[in-house]
Amino acid sequence: MAIGLLIIGDEILSGRRQDRHLANLAELLKPRGLKVDWVRIVGDDPALLRETLQETFARPDIVFCHGGIGATPDDRTRQCAARALGVPLVRHPGAVAEIEAQFGEDAYPHRIRMAELPEGAELIPNPFNRVPGFSLLHLPGGGHHHFMPGFPQMAKPMTEWLLNHYYADLSQPRRVEKVVRLFDTSEAQWLSFMETFAARHPELRLFSLPRIEADGSRSIELGVEGLPEAAEAAQQAIMAEAQRRGVRFAPD
Repeated sequence: MAIGLLIIGDEILSGRRQDRHLANLAELLKPRGLKVDWVRIVGDDPALLRETLQETFARPDIVFCHGGIGATPDDRTRQCAARALGVPLVRHPGAVAEIEAQFGEDAYPHRIRMAELPEGAELIPNPFNRVPGFSLLHLPGGGHHHFMPGFPQMAKPMTEWLLNHYYADLSQPRRVEKVVRLFDTSEAQWLSFMETFAARHPELRLFSLPRIEADGSRSIELGVEGLPEAAEAAQQAIMAEAQRRGVRFAPD
């Protein structure tokens, strides 16, 4: 199952807020040897959001969704998820209990709307303010979608709970990145080496990140991602090639 991230909200697209969910999810997945396979950012437009969810519901992926599950008029994720799945919104008794426990009489008449979830939803505990997120586990494509608030300080512990609760056995051998910084050189000068190296080592992911320094000089961060022993050997091979070429380098 691929792992996807769906970030919902006009404030991200307008630049009023910067996304932190991707970094947080990557941080939680890394110790498990997992990674984010795809990311989508979509605004609050209900037609586009419903269409996006219909597409992602058809995929056999684990999708973490952030944003738009509040009670204000611009929060439309709960409604669009229900329409995309073709089920009604129903008041979830467990969500009602959590919201009432947190807010008492102030839960009514507005906050209680956050307990209206797509039929069949499972709750995600929210340790921050007890307003739960929800999971949809029986989707057309065989995947799972988990809906959480747009606040990273709420969403991160909720995501960690999901990983421990539903995916405790989902892991791979941990992969590492090994990088060599190559100074006063360009990617064009290393392209043949990279093509040959990638062909010889399909078990590794080779990457190159060029940089232009303040003084106009060029450098490359040339690295690999893979299992620790193979990645370490690859880093040594890159440094040996740099030494052979007389290129100044530094491991990172």
